[in-house]
Amino acid sequence: MQTLADYLPQRPDLVSGPLLPLMAAQAVEADRTRSVAPAVIAEIKASDLIRLTAARALGGVEGSVLAVGEELEAIAGACASTAWCMWNHMCVFHHYGTLFGTAPELPRIVAAHEWVTYPNGAGTAVTGVLDGDDYVLDGKITFASGARYGEWALVMFTHDGGEGEGTVVSHTIARLDAPGIDIQPTWDGMSVRASATDDVLLRGVRTPAALARRFYPDYGARAREAAWPVADHRYREDWVGLSSLWLAAQATGNLRAALDDAVTQAATRKAIFGVPMNQRPAVQLHLGAAVALAAAARAAWMAGAAETDARIAAGTPPREADYHRQVGLASASLELSGQAMQLLVRVLGGNGLRESGDFERRWRDYQAMSVHIISHPDRVNEAAGKWLMGVTP
Repeated sequence: MQTLADYLPQRPDLVSGPLLPLMAAQAVEADRTRSVAPAVIAEIKASDLIRLTAARALGGVEGSVLAVGEELEAIAGACASTAWCMWNHMCVFHHYGTLFGTAPELPRIVAAHEWVTYPNGAGTAVTGVLDGDDYVLDGKITFASGARYGEWALVMFTHDGGEGEGTVVSHTIARLDAPGIDIQPTWDGMSVRASATDDVLLRGVRTPAALARRFYPDYGARAREAAWPVADHRYREDWVGLSSLWLAAQATGNLRAALDDAVTQAATRKAIFGVPMNQRPAVQLHLGAAVALAAAARAAWMAGAAETDARIAAGTPPREADYHRQVGLASASLELSGQAMQLLVRVLGGNGLRESGDFERRWRDYQAMSVHIISHPDRVNEAAGKWLMGVTP
């Protein structure tokens, strides 16, 4: 309804704007088949969406953190699974920018409009053996969101560090169509069903040793230092902080669509004994509270995004405090979106959940957003509490 658009306005010049109807039209089928329509993937790759988090120095669009969030918010309102996959690509490419600095592979990926992913979930175990100028990789990487749509995977592997270092951990990137790589369609989740969060098997996969980057547990702090090579200052920002803000943006987009559906139903449906739903005081109360919570959820992640953009524009190195603010604002935003979703359940009632419609899917999709490890309140709040009190994590 127009009143909701006035309360929760969307920017009219979104890069995703022309694609949103196509994304929305296939959302139900994507949820059923657990795969985003090939036409949608093709249109995304042909557009500037795929280059949004690549800096201009790498041939990208260099979208602001706020602009990327607004794009993901709108896409999630059309199809949360598509948004999840795009989110994964956008934040992972930012991580590529941090890890690989000025490596020539990055502008090549951008120029080719290629899709990237970072499979590294529970059960990931890859070993690498140096063979001439290559590492030969064997093992399994898990939680590969969007891998079946993509061209590149960031691979974490263990190998001999040489010179008495023993076993060390490094990152590299490998093409998903390389000999020895097999993407297994194992994802069977309740939420964001078409996110294609599959397993990837590697058998004798070769990748140049020159592309290996040593893994440091404190890489976020290291990347803030001037000595860490990056193609653009934006890549000094921790990708987990940006990912959290963009995940919260998806949740508000998903919520906005759920609100739109609930308001439409309440304005037109009859309740028990034929009383119009819009005359029920509790319906009015809950919808009013839900839209206020939605606005607050948006304000939280948008504030974090705006702060980050200002820091990038000024060339100011991020601090540990800035990271905690990013993930904290995102986690709080997700909590507010969850409270609003719960109110919508009460508005729609049993019939609203039993009857056909989009709300049940949007409710399921929100669950995945609310407990992802990057912005999970248990992880985020514990880490912030330790930081506040000076407790070593």
